[in-house]
Amino acid sequence: MNNTSHHDERIRQMTFASVYPHLLAKVEKKGRTKEELHQVIEWLTGYNESALRKLIADGVTFEQFFQHANLNPNAHLITGVICGYRVEEIENPLTRQVRYLDKLVDELAKGRKIEKILRAG
Repeated sequence: MNNTSHHDERIRQMTFASVYPHLLAKVEKKGRTKEELHQVIEWLTGYNESALRKLIADGVTFEQFFQHANLNPNAHLITGVICGYRVEEIENPLTRQVRYLDKLVDELAKGRKIEKILRAG
């Protein structure tokens, strides 16, 4: 992956609130629900729906979002290509965590079963 500090810095400063509507639109366009999106986000981060609402209202950056997240111990099982990069090869921890989220949302939008997305077997 082209690990430019500019790319990592841009991701660090991006707000979750600016990205969330796009994540929701992506899954709903493919027939998935807001509840399923929240289930996937909660699995990865530990944030429930009320916590997500507060994070969005507070305008937290992705850096703040993941600093306070309780990252799922099985997050390392998220592998594959997203945005042209192999998730497991991304060196910057924050960028990798954001791409974990991207990958899970992508799998949800593509119709993958929730049990598989949540790495439950």
